[in-house]
Amino acid sequence: MANPADIAQSLTRTPLFPLIQELKARFTGFGGWEMPVQFSGITKEHEAVRNHAGMFDISHMGKFTLQGKDLVTQLQKLVPSDLSRLQPGQAQYSVLLNENGGIIDDIIFYYQGVDNTDIQRGVLIVNAATTAKDRTWILKHLDTSEIQFQDISSDKVLIAIQGPKATGFLQQFVSADLTPIRAFGHLEANIFDQPAFLARTGYTGEDGFEVMVDPEVGIELWQKLLDVGVNPCGLGARDTLRLEAAMALYGQDIDDSTTPLEAGLGWLVHLDTKADFIGRTVLEQQKSQGITRRLVGLQMQGRNIARHRYPLLSSGQVVGEITSGTLSPTLGYPVALAYLPKDIAKVGQQLEVEIRGKHYPAVVVKKPFYRSTSRLTS
Repeated sequence: MANPADIAQSLTRTPLFPLIQELKARFTGFGGWEMPVQFSGITKEHEAVRNHAGMFDISHMGKFTLQGKDLVTQLQKLVPSDLSRLQPGQAQYSVLLNENGGIIDDIIFYYQGVDNTDIQRGVLIVNAATTAKDRTWILKHLDTSEIQFQDISSDKVLIAIQGPKATGFLQQFVSADLTPIRAFGHLEANIFDQPAFLARTGYTGEDGFEVMVDPEVGIELWQKLLDVGVNPCGLGARDTLRLEAAMALYGQDIDDSTTPLEAGLGWLVHLDTKADFIGRTVLEQQKSQGITRRLVGLQMQGRNIARHRYPLLSSGQVVGEITSGTLSPTLGYPVALAYLPKDIAKVGQQLEVEIRGKHYPAVVVKKPFYRSTSRLTS
């Protein structure tokens, strides 16, 4: 058996690691990084984000900057979403697709606009575990003689400040007024007289910002937010929060074998307004012929938790498996996501989950399981 200390030494640490270690956080390996899984406890951190404000070190995420005269046109080939609709200061959640319409990764593209030489600029945020894969895929399909691509993943700190009071806490340290920024809006401003990129996005189902800065600025910002009462939170609460909001986790709920139409992400597929893109043929076929399976929400009819890869049964036959599951701290009962054949992927459908050889009842319910009353809309 591998020595835990040896495993920890092989993991990459973010610039915030020393501060987080001082708070006596529990760590875990995630996507090649040593990340905090919890500080004061998953439920307490979860509730802090739902009711107050919490902050997450997400510096492990992949961060790319791109610029070029036809940047948007070139990126259009890689995603099913129509990026040409974006105005400066707006962003699009989307997916990179392979030739089979499978999801290589889910991403956010932040369009920063055009300078006085007609150069378009943008920021692309991708998942930590897929950063290298995404970089290779993007560079393979972009004309790098026209587009300048830079991987700044290890150069920047990324902090997510989330919750109904998050913006008020963050505003104390930002030079620009954050109030006019809508959901998926972003801006460049100063924090402690140093440049910062701020986006009104997140992975919790609550209002808040994700802030990208140089490491020394990030270290100071983390400490200042801690001093004014923002709760530090780990990956455990981040997972329960995103699952309540039915946000997909790459590698579990979506991957290169699932299409956005199957995953309930049809709203980001813009077939009517886009030219050709990788995977379009498959999505067109699924659109015209119908999908054979769909990602659904499940509510357990007891206290038993349906975990990743637990079998899902209908009339005694296995019909799928759980992709994500947890006990919802906000709702007080277990919820899960799973792919089901289309003919039984209907709200109200009764099913059973096999847990340690026994079967427990579950029912298909609407997604998301939780919707914030304070979250902004775009």
